[in-house]
Amino acid sequence: MSIPSATRLPNTSSVNIEAYIAALEKGSHLLARMSISQRKRLLHACIKGVGEQSEKWIEASWEAKHIPTDSGARAEDIMTGPMPTLRYLHLLYCSLCDIEQLGKPQLPGIPYQVNGQWRVPVFPTSQLYDALLFGPMKAETWLQTGADEENLFGNHIELVSGKGNLAPQIAVVLGAGNVSSIPITDALSKLFQDGHAVLLKMNPVNEYLGPIFEDAFASLIDVDLLRIVYGGGEIGSQLVHHEAVDEIHITGSDKTHDTIVWGQNSEERQRLQSRNAPLLSKRITSELGNVSPWIIVPGEYSKRQLYFQAENIVSSITHNASFNCIATKMLVTWRQWPEREMFLNKIDSILSEIEPRYPYYPGATERFERFTGQAVKDNRSQFLPWTLLRDVDPEIQPHLFQEESFVCVCAETVINADTEDEFLSRATELVNDQMWGTLSAAITVPSEFHNRRAECLFQLLEELHYGVIGVNQWPGVAFALMSPPWGGFPGTTLQNVQSGIGFVHNTYLLDQVEKTVLSSPLTFWPKPMWFSTHRCPEEVAWKLLKLYKKPSLRRLPPVLLNALRG
Repeated sequence: MSIPSATRLPNTSSVNIEAYIAALEKGSHLLARMSISQRKRLLHACIKGVGEQSEKWIEASWEAKHIPTDSGARAEDIMTGPMPTLRYLHLLYCSLCDIEQLGKPQLPGIPYQVNGQWRVPVFPTSQLYDALLFGPMKAETWLQTGADEENLFGNHIELVSGKGNLAPQIAVVLGAGNVSSIPITDALSKLFQDGHAVLLKMNPVNEYLGPIFEDAFASLIDVDLLRIVYGGGEIGSQLVHHEAVDEIHITGSDKTHDTIVWGQNSEERQRLQSRNAPLLSKRITSELGNVSPWIIVPGEYSKRQLYFQAENIVSSITHNASFNCIATKMLVTWRQWPEREMFLNKIDSILSEIEPRYPYYPGATERFERFTGQAVKDNRSQFLPWTLLRDVDPEIQPHLFQEESFVCVCAETVINADTEDEFLSRATELVNDQMWGTLSAAITVPSEFHNRRAECLFQLLEELHYGVIGVNQWPGVAFALMSPPWGGFPGTTLQNVQSGIGFVHNTYLLDQVEKTVLSSPLTFWPKPMWFSTHRCPEEVAWKLLKLYKKPSLRRLPPVLLNALRG
């Protein structure tokens, strides 16, 4: 039975925390010498557990987010909850099978080199019918310059197979409160890929999922590899400072990160940062959000292409009521592009047709007022309007470029330039240097540019300093696919953390990751089920979830038939 969203779970007591850490210390020693066969059995048990608990998981999310029974938004919690979690478990299981039989994961394509940099296909995978289900979408992970073809996986194969000879360790994962698969897949990444027993602290916003996770992942709890705790900042502080905890992973805001690493007092924080003397000496990885930009490359588009891309952008704004670290927050356009006004009008028109959502995430109304400059007339109102702010200036409204609003507000900034090439150069400089974050960016590219100026497109992709770049596609899709690595562009530090340090997911276990490029045509059919304009997304999502619970060709036709109705 799901826990009502208004019901808070009691904080985990200090006595229980000590008992949990003692158990995890034992489990970490077990994990350090666990064979691939044993790990595979655990993954299989997790797949079974998620399948059994998936309906409770989804229904609890619907209740907490106040999603009506007739809303297409119900599909979101299927697509971002148990579904990507099952993808992660299946894909990692397949990688372990490959390592056991062949010595390394079998990639879905042949790596190739461009300008000395290796590019590795990571999607579509061959295991989950991706080519049939996701049409022409493709993803490649670009490795850092200097990566070696003979060592694409670094020491990750040894880590996942128990041959890394690492000391047993415990990781604390501070779970995200928005997307329900984030806390548990972060925990699974730390456990199966980094070799740590995991203490997962649920975020108070979605702690109602904790008991469901305890049932779904009982196989991990039974062997002392996972424990789940509840509470606010005081519990989090107790965990990260515990002497038995070796590593910390945070998914949340950069402010939470800096409080943990440098302290709450601003003067003390600046002093410690200037000396590079963090409060914690433990390894800290993180994913901390983004002011996610979407660059519209000027050129000739058909009306169908413009409408599809407008739907694409709207879906990236409205998904999960815009409480996503990868919700599009800044459109970047060229003032001289003749179709600019028409395109923005299409976005506004589609937004006006999407039902507003209950602002379930704390502080949403205050953030809406601050980022729009508009007062909410009735603070008791349960809804906030989708809002597109046009022609904003980074000099006049810098907060729109430097802070993630985490609410249903997207802005557009306009670049004056004499030529398209000058626009692209200035747009790249703007998003790299004047906007906060390094997690994800998107670009919409006209067909003629893509075809005739491929070299210029490649240069643009090379210059964008983001961990995931979507070409004609919302980068958030890469999160749910699980085979691409997920994290901010490398090179950040604890002192200037931006979108975070390190990568999760990455089920092909690639080393020295720089970025992933997810690409799609300007339009494709059938309409993606994550589009907010899809006519029957819940039906498609349920059928796909059933397929992922137990992959079988016999379960594929119902997914495709429902997808065609979109």
